[in-house]
Amino acid sequence: MTPPRRQRRSPGPDRPAAPAPPRAPAKEGELPNPERLFVIGGEGGGERADIDLVTLVVARADPPVSATPEEAALLRLCAAPLSVAELSAYLSLPFSVVTVLLTDLLAKELVQARAPIVRQKVADRNLLEAVMHGLQKL
Repeated sequence: MTPPRRQRRSPGPDRPAAPAPPRAPAKEGELPNPERLFVIGGEGGGERADIDLVTLVVARADPPVSATPEEAALLRLCAAPLSVAELSAYLSLPFSVVTVLLTDLLAKELVQARAPIVRQKVADRNLLEAVMHGLQKL
């Protein structure tokens, strides 16, 4: 048995239009409208600073009056050194947008960025001996 075919009806003057289907809720960490990211990041056609996820960023000044809300929030967060990954998470913005914002702030000299301190792969022998002697004295 085949199901009956339904005919589409267009709303007439005596029939109201059906409401629009509800949009699926945005997933956690996902912005509901991607156009906002373009507005925040701007065109992004220029060069970007050499920034990766573990680059540490610290503010050098308070947010100026001309700063966008995202730039002001970024500067307030950077009162203490934070990595770009943390900034991206706290602002709920993708890494690419945060790099565009940071590039602008670096050009204006409002923030300072540096690579994290790389630890030595092999521990210093003198340090290990000092720890060993200290433990033996206990």
